[in-house]
Amino acid sequence: MITPVEARSGKGHRDENFPVASRVIHPRHRAPILAFYEFVRTADDIADHSALAPAQKLALLDRLEATLLGKNDDDAVCVALRSQLAARQLSPRHAQDLLAAFRMDVTKLRYRDWDDLIGYCTYSAMPVGRFVLDVHGESRVTWPANDALCAALQIINHLQDCGKDYRQLDRVYIPLDALAETGTSVGELAADRASSGLLACIRRLAGRTGALLRDSRPFSASIEDTRLALEVAVIQTFAERLVRLLSRRDPLSERVHLGKAGVAGFGILGLLWGASRRVGRVFTAGHRPQDA
Repeated sequence: MITPVEARSGKGHRDENFPVASRVIHPRHRAPILAFYEFVRTADDIADHSALAPAQKLALLDRLEATLLGKNDDDAVCVALRSQLAARQLSPRHAQDLLAAFRMDVTKLRYRDWDDLIGYCTYSAMPVGRFVLDVHGESRVTWPANDALCAALQIINHLQDCGKDYRQLDRVYIPLDALAETGTSVGELAADRASSGLLACIRRLAGRTGALLRDSRPFSASIEDTRLALEVAVIQTFAERLVRLLSRRDPLSERVHLGKAGVAGFGILGLLWGASRRVGRVFTAGHRPQDA
């Protein structure tokens, strides 16, 4: 059987839909975030690997967890993350939660309803933001808004890739009851173009995702670290734009990702919006933001 590093797709943090430890983040925080990313990317690539049987994938994920917990030094990405966690006195819990999500990706191919999908996001998405917050020493008061934003990002990704996930992995994150409500079958995800029923389903889910983003709007302003707050503002802006795209485009036949110009343009808008929120925070809280 191949090793975890051999299962890597070659995708890196600059290839993701949303910023990962961008230059906005203070350099002292980038190393643990990137170590976490490399661990998560390795586990994700294992779960999505086309040539591995489910039992092989689960065995490799177990191997990653064993190294993460210090039972061996077999895999460099786990050793690197373990070192960063020890240096910051952080728990491996968030990384372990993500491993639980990747095991679900191997064994659970359908989701019953919205609550079932949000349950998955509790393990697959929310721990990512919580880890970044812990690295920055932020209060756990920020977790509910973080969780809303991270769940929204995950569902956006599911909707963008709904056709590819079904065709390549037989994996369907669109809740089955949502498909049924619009008279849509799972098999329609294999088409070159979405049916009217599938489009209606996707747009309803985009609307529910937009509600999550409304819940996460206060998140940036609640963060003490100015640089992290600006990064979150950019991500929020990207996510809101993508939800608007999903509400009017067909992810089976049209592009619903931001191009380079869109990333640059909405990135600037996000920074400006985030900066304006920091100014408001100074006046309402009566103190200046944490030094950058």
